[in-house]
Amino acid sequence: MSIQHTTRRLRPQTISQDIDSFHGLQTVSTYNTTRGDASVATLQEVYQTMLISQQTETEKLALYCAAADAARLAEWEFHNSVLAIKEVVRGQYGSDSVKKKSERKRPTRKKSRCDGVTAPWKRSPVNQLD
Repeated sequence: MSIQHTTRRLRPQTISQDIDSFHGLQTVSTYNTTRGDASVATLQEVYQTMLISQQTETEKLALYCAAADAARLAEWEFHNSVLAIKEVVRGQYGSDSVKKKSERKRPTRKKSRCDGVTAPWKRSPVNQLD
């Protein structure tokens, strides 16, 4: 028998086959075992527990999805409010008032035509051995 990884979910096909096997076992009136984990009563109990747990999971998943949707809508409402505030501030105080100091473009000196050109007397000698 292979190692069971109980941290992962079973495939729906496997669970469906197990349910079919359980329903098939209920038709066998002469089934009797000394193993407690293989008795019909235990199987019925764990089947009901599985159904209740799946229903609880579905309900909580629906609640989670509703809460996630509400949070997403609240985030958009907040974002749109901030955008409206920025628009009002720009209208009242100018477009530069909303930017942080680090985002503002600092004034720079215009470069002259000679920037980057080295005077002939400041150039390093290339081959003075000739």
